[in-house]
Amino acid sequence: MLVAGRYRLDTVIGRGGMGEVWRGLDEVLGRQIAVKLLLNDGSDASAEARFRLEAQTSARLNHPHVVGTLDFGAWEDRCFLVMELIEGDSLAGELTAGGPLTPERLAQVAQHSAEGLAAAHAQGIVHRDVKPGNLLSDQQGTVRIADFGIARFVDDPSGALTTTGQIVGTGLYLAPERAIGTPASAASDMYSLGCVLYHLAVGSPPFEASTATALLYQHVDSAPVPPHQRGAALPPAFEAYLLSMLVKRPEERPTARQAADWFAGGAWRGVPEPLPPEQWGGGSGQRRAPSQRGTAPGHRRGASAPAPAPRPARAGAAPGTSGRDSEWNTSVHRVPARRPGLRSSLRRHSRTAALVGGTVLFVSALLVGKAWF
Repeated sequence: MLVAGRYRLDTVIGRGGMGEVWRGLDEVLGRQIAVKLLLNDGSDASAEARFRLEAQTSARLNHPHVVGTLDFGAWEDRCFLVMELIEGDSLAGELTAGGPLTPERLAQVAQHSAEGLAAAHAQGIVHRDVKPGNLLSDQQGTVRIADFGIARFVDDPSGALTTTGQIVGTGLYLAPERAIGTPASAASDMYSLGCVLYHLAVGSPPFEASTATALLYQHVDSAPVPPHQRGAALPPAFEAYLLSMLVKRPEERPTARQAADWFAGGAWRGVPEPLPPEQWGGGSGQRRAPSQRGTAPGHRRGASAPAPAPRPARAGAAPGTSGRDSEWNTSVHRVPARRPGLRSSLRRHSRTAALVGGTVLFVSALLVGKAWF
């Protein structure tokens, strides 16, 4: 099948709700490509507009960790989108084939995905559907973000809901603020990426439920079980950072740029650095956002500073904790009370003797006066 007089389609390599993706050849330039054809069944009046938006959005991004857009047009009343062909598999396929990822591979996925999201966020674009199936890996292990079909710009007032009032995005990875109808933001993408990394580390997402409503409630109200309690062998620093991406408040999550730098620097191999006690918030159990400071707490100035993990629970404070939790508990060292010195002790004894002496003189004077009277 020849599309638009130049794209020779070979085999179908993927299908979705909006269309199908073909492996093909650009006969003009002589290179392998992927072509997405929009399904033309008239079932969704907005499908063509969303398809066109995907082409326009992804075309603005020219980044090694984003699948590139090469062409867009119409052929036989069907829209088509020509993209780079990624020889490999999605992270969903990688998880199915090999099980949970190793910490080294997971850190690579985290870095590459965050790099791609940082590029999109810098252009004011929010992906809104970060999930394992939309992260593609080539044969060298490089990860690229695909499918900007429901992406929106951050200043788009309709960014959270479709025209029918339904939340768009995959529920397993949906940020809590989006579950309550708040428009998506860059922080929403970071929560979704955190859910994806959790899924790839453990083998299942952080929250699961039998109904969509129950799942949304868990995103809003429930804390994720630490990955090591579900069998994941992540370094403590990695786990703490991953949990910081899953905090409920958007402003307390690391940005995509911070996450990319943190994972690239190899800090995930170590242990969390202690945080000064003033960084903790009130009774909410969550730390204050470090974004208002020049650097995140626990990191040197000038270094790439991620948002630290949420405050760990104290021993016995919450159910489900284990002895390993102490590996990343923040220690607050109390300063012992200073012992009084010799000089202060003499001053105290002198004051006591003066008080006693004055009392004796006063009583004596009182008795003498009474006798005289």
